[in-house]
Amino acid sequence: MTEQTLPSLPVTEVLTNIGEALAKRRQAVLSAPPGAGKTTLVPLFLLDQPWRGDGKIILLEPRRLAARAAASRMASLLSEAVGETVGYRMRLDNRVSAKTRIEVVTEGVFARMVLDDPELSGISTVIFDEFHERSLDGDFGLALALDVQAGLREDLRILVMSATLDVERVSGLLTDAPVIKSLGRSFPIDIRYDDRTGQDRIEDKVARAIAEAHDTESGSILAFLPGQAEITRTLERLEGRFGKDTHVIPLYGNLPQREQDAAIRPTEPGQRKIVLATSIAETSITIDGVRVVIDSGLQRLPVFEPSTGMTRLETVKVSRASADQRAGRAGRTEPGIAIRLWHAGQTAALPAFTPPQILASDLSGLALDLAHWGVTDPASLAFLDQPPQTALMEARALLTNLGALDATMAITPRGRKMRELTIPPRLSAMVIAAHDAGHGNEAAMLAVLLTEQGLGGSDIDLEERLRRFRHEKGDRAAAAKGLARRIASSVGNAREDTPVPVTAGELLLHAYPDRIAFQRGARGRYVMANGRGAELAETERLATEKMLVVADVTGRAAQPRILAAASIRREDVEEHVPDAIYTEDQLFFDKASGQVRARRVTRIGAIVLEETPLGKPGGEKAAVALANGIRDHGLAILSFSKEAQQLRQRLGFLHRTIGEPWPDTSDVSLVARLDEWFIPYQHDARSLQEIRPSGIMDGLLSLVPHAAQRELPKLLPTHFEAPTGQRHPISYDGEDPTITIRVQELFGLKQHPAVAGGKLPLLLELTSPAHRPIQTTRDLPGFWSGSWKDVRADMRGRYPRHPWPEDPASAQPTNRVKPRGT
Repeated sequence: MTEQTLPSLPVTEVLTNIGEALAKRRQAVLSAPPGAGKTTLVPLFLLDQPWRGDGKIILLEPRRLAARAAASRMASLLSEAVGETVGYRMRLDNRVSAKTRIEVVTEGVFARMVLDDPELSGISTVIFDEFHERSLDGDFGLALALDVQAGLREDLRILVMSATLDVERVSGLLTDAPVIKSLGRSFPIDIRYDDRTGQDRIEDKVARAIAEAHDTESGSILAFLPGQAEITRTLERLEGRFGKDTHVIPLYGNLPQREQDAAIRPTEPGQRKIVLATSIAETSITIDGVRVVIDSGLQRLPVFEPSTGMTRLETVKVSRASADQRAGRAGRTEPGIAIRLWHAGQTAALPAFTPPQILASDLSGLALDLAHWGVTDPASLAFLDQPPQTALMEARALLTNLGALDATMAITPRGRKMRELTIPPRLSAMVIAAHDAGHGNEAAMLAVLLTEQGLGGSDIDLEERLRRFRHEKGDRAAAAKGLARRIASSVGNAREDTPVPVTAGELLLHAYPDRIAFQRGARGRYVMANGRGAELAETERLATEKMLVVADVTGRAAQPRILAAASIRREDVEEHVPDAIYTEDQLFFDKASGQVRARRVTRIGAIVLEETPLGKPGGEKAAVALANGIRDHGLAILSFSKEAQQLRQRLGFLHRTIGEPWPDTSDVSLVARLDEWFIPYQHDARSLQEIRPSGIMDGLLSLVPHAAQRELPKLLPTHFEAPTGQRHPISYDGEDPTITIRVQELFGLKQHPAVAGGKLPLLLELTSPAHRPIQTTRDLPGFWSGSWKDVRADMRGRYPRHPWPEDPASAQPTNRVKPRGT
């Protein structure tokens, strides 16, 4: 379509610039705010570009709802049905035909298209819409497209469209592609603030704000809440509050397609709509008639923990960019109002952008796709943000355990089969293992249920959800079951499931052996094999089960709440994943007694099933257990003798003032180096009480090169010998080497005492005969000739039996009182 036949929207003014940029440079970045018309007009305009030939245009959308809405809008502008010139392709729903020239696809579908056909045959242009959302699939898809363009398809066109992203940074990634900016069409928005107190539940506050706005303002209302649970509770609070002319409609990802479409469909004349939505309504779609936006200021994001391999949902504050996007929904067709449920001063403290998913996601699927693409170093691909190394290493370790990668991190035949199943690697491994045991269809059903939220209801018990899913009716359920059949059949030769029944828990063991959970203490409290705790409400049916396998959690890392799980027995673990149970002899440090103890333990990861005490241990293994106790409880549990403590101070002082080769003797450093200075010198110790002080001394000295050890007494002696012949320990714990000494012992000393070959003066803490401080000095001769006079005058009356000469530099040193009668 030409500019003349397309609707006039703000982006219309730059359509020609986009076409020319793609003709010349084959890459471009379009910056256009919401409402500019970029999603629908740009692909339609590019249809008539001469360089397109007969190649398809692929438009990527971050969500299914947005993909369907975009395809429907473009088809209506062509006066066609979806599936003719414009179609869409997503996981459970395809509307394409031989006539289709614009395919709207979800980002995950595009990544798979590239991996399966690296030349992108028959595709002219790839458009990344709403790229500012920075999904993992979107980032990976762009990296793949750029790799294809550079190596196989120089004629491929790539256009990145964004509303709030740092477009200059994207341009740099695309080898300085031209940036085209379009103005948006937005009416004035009155932003108001209504702070929510700590006592207000979010659903209560949102419900009150909606009721007030409905009574005082005209037009439809769009309210943003963090998730489905809050939307459901807000619906309950609004039930019966409005007349028949106002419809309260939820909008979130788990809803059936018909209900999602109803939420964005225009209202009938005289009708009003209140839409309760998650971030799904933030971008990509238009909800006609909205004049008022109510923003809770919260969103729910997945947070991945590489150390446990778990992704949990966490409710966090929105970014400033998201808050602006949400507010902008109120000014699409007329002046609007945005009510933010937080204090105005808090806006500046919000993060600028929502973090890219690649920085906080499970990367096992990405790692498998990279291996399939033949990439061992992600830096060789053009990622806007490189995947974190720790998360990538954990992902590869998981894939290796699942048999998807070999020791060289190359993909294995099993890994290729897992990737073909189009489900996460853990679930792929489950389906393959279940297929081999004659339960492939059941496992595929369970895998689809876990990846398509809402199927089979919302019960935490996956056995119950799987039962309901088997009998569920409707288009979405039928599509999901069709996907499950395709997954099961793609594993290998189609086969009937064995008549022997299998439970959801038994199947899940092949996906989540690290999330086997054992009840501990109170009902509903569990510890998982990965060491983390998890909990269920006591009223939940599963809360009485002794063992579970956990598929999904939410909440803070300290005590996540279980969202999906199934019951299992120890016999199930022994049958299906026998390697998960192992027996080992352990030495461990018992802090209460300060002793090393031994036991034989049968365990599943961090879950101890059985333990038997063993005889008292000794030797190096006991020393290792003591060292582990020190690591766990800190160096404070280790008792240093006075000599060892002083040696530690001397070495630490030299490290602070000179550096190498003198070792750092701080708590952190010594704990980190226990293998060097503690374990080799304590083989006879089986408790804290048996640790040899001489072994501590020898161990600390072992950190010093042999040649430097000879220099230590010369540089920093342990004691200062006073003129009386008395030896006083020198403290090296502070910034200066310090001694505490009675002033009478220094009489007759004309030079200030020093260490380090006379280069470093001692800090003298001078005391009275009663050992009370009277002066601190680094210049003894100056003290004698200066403030000694005042000290003498004050001290003579207090301590008349002790000498207080007028010239202490020439007096006889002493540590005794004056003879009687003198």
